[in-house]
Amino acid sequence: MAALVLAAIGYQLVTGLRDRPGFSLVNFLSFFTILSNLVAAAALILAARPGSRPAWLDRLRAASVLYLASTGLVFATLLADLPVELQLTVPWVDTVLHRVAPVLVVLDWLLDPPRHRLRVTDAAAALVPPLVWTGYTLLRGPIVDWYPYPFLDPRPDGYPGVALTCVLVAAGMAGLAALVVWAGNRLAAHRSQPAGGPPRGGG
Repeated sequence: MAALVLAAIGYQLVTGLRDRPGFSLVNFLSFFTILSNLVAAAALILAARPGSRPAWLDRLRAASVLYLASTGLVFATLLADLPVELQLTVPWVDTVLHRVAPVLVVLDWLLDPPRHRLRVTDAAAALVPPLVWTGYTLLRGPIVDWYPYPFLDPRPDGYPGVALTCVLVAAGMAGLAALVVWAGNRLAAHRSQPAGGPPRGGG
């Protein structure tokens, strides 16, 4: 999957640089879609290495699941009809980054749960980068007169609508982060049990 994601991002980048005179590399790398897919690809590559898996890698995997699942859900609910505005003009790239990758990364999490128990603080920590990205986007937008997604653009209707959308998305991501951690811990605990089930007492 990591190879597919990196190939899709690379192809879109080359296509943009070649075919779009006003293409901006900084803008391209400012899309949460691109960032979340890069994080997921990195986590998958690191997790594929042989040997023991450190706790920080399980936390990174959990964060990547949160980010890509959120990417897929937000795209499906708010952005599915706006591929041109998102600069993802190559249909197969759009499909890979917004539809295929989110599903595959969730399946990977369910089939290969974390080796270390995750905590609530891990879920909270995973929410920090999206908050930083949102702040960066809203601060940079007026400077460059560009926003990566319509729901973050205050120019048509002002900031109240943007603020409401951000609060709703943040609340959804918080709930999703808790679900990712809970599911990971639950599946990991189930996998660690002996094949015959929990030991019986008595004698």
